[in-house]
Amino acid sequence: MSVYLCPECDLLQQAAPVAPGSSVHCARCGFRLHRAQANSLDRTLALTLAGVILFIIANSFPFLSFQMQGQVTETTLSTGIVSLFNQGKGEVALVVFFTSILAPGLQLALLLMVLVPLKLGRFAPWLAQLMRLFRHLRPWGMMDVFLIGILVSVVKLTEMATIVPGVSLFAFVVLIFVLAAAQSALDPEIVWQRVPLRPPVRLHPRAGEAVLGCETCELVVPEAALRAAEADRSCCTCPRCGSVLHHRKPLSLQRTWALVIAALAFYIPANVFPIMTVTSLGNAQSDTILSGVIFLLNHGMWPLALVVFVASIFVPLLKLLILFLLLISVRQRWRWRPVDRTRLYRMTEAIGRWSMVDVYVVTILVALVHLGNLASIQAEAGAVFFCAVVIITMLAAMSFDPRLIWDTTARPAAPDPPAP
Repeated sequence: MSVYLCPECDLLQQAAPVAPGSSVHCARCGFRLHRAQANSLDRTLALTLAGVILFIIANSFPFLSFQMQGQVTETTLSTGIVSLFNQGKGEVALVVFFTSILAPGLQLALLLMVLVPLKLGRFAPWLAQLMRLFRHLRPWGMMDVFLIGILVSVVKLTEMATIVPGVSLFAFVVLIFVLAAAQSALDPEIVWQRVPLRPPVRLHPRAGEAVLGCETCELVVPEAALRAAEADRSCCTCPRCGSVLHHRKPLSLQRTWALVIAALAFYIPANVFPIMTVTSLGNAQSDTILSGVIFLLNHGMWPLALVVFVASIFVPLLKLLILFLLLISVRQRWRWRPVDRTRLYRMTEAIGRWSMVDVYVVTILVALVHLGNLASIQAEAGAVFFCAVVIITMLAAMSFDPRLIWDTTARPAAPDPPAP
């Protein structure tokens, strides 16, 4: 029997080993605790090797070509990043570089560094650190969102010029599916089982005993046994991966409130200020996020217009409203529908990354269109504010501890203080 401590509702439960392809879900909130994979090591390693080859191709050859009145501009994946730096939007360039190139590349490199020694039957002493870094990088790889940005950019430029896809674009599209398949094929438990516990501690909790769960490697440890093994330390660390263990995320509410308020402050200028200025044959036009949606609607591209509106306008606002609701519900100790509130939190984590679409659109357009007075595109302040909104809302969702939702159901609410 395997022991699980749900990271979203804090329910301690046991489950028998499941067949490959089957999953273990929390009996209370429905969170997927584990998914068994058949032949996980070999499949993930094969997909990772294919991903490395595709990643090299995607970053080595022309990505898109922009042809207008006999002039041709060829771009690579990094061209837009360099252009943003040259236009003084270095903060946006760093975010785009990290999410579209560095994070996916590091994920592939980390998988190779973990899987190759295991395949050769060797134990790498840095295995736990690499797996921990891999887990933290997963939410920040956004190549699939970048692909939507490419589609929107091509639609915007079809009337201005001819867009020719390059070899890198095809490699990039295949890489998205290969990396997603590699992440899905990986069964982290197979890797974590190879890591020895340091210090060795008792793993099977006794009835009624307090436990600590690791959010990184999912190890469940009796708190008393761990504190006895780490008597000389002021805090508990996971004996397998080294992560600091807490019953609840430290200062979760305070950090989430601060981030939500900051995101709300950036949301208004992000939608009011233009995100880019398009110059064509001497005529300049500034576009906001909403005007970009209207442009797609006017050209009959309502599916893409809907995607951009939902991802860039509706989703950030929805995330802020949901986080406000969750924060207030925890502060007021509501007992109302904890399962549904937990699902709302889960949704905020899943949808937040898709708001990067407009940031990627600006990056691609800036890279493609720089033909002087004939045609050029300049990133504007709105892109900086909007990029900040996306990153801050993602950090806010990560800082919120959904287990706080269930604390009011586990014990009676504290009585109100007596009136003075």
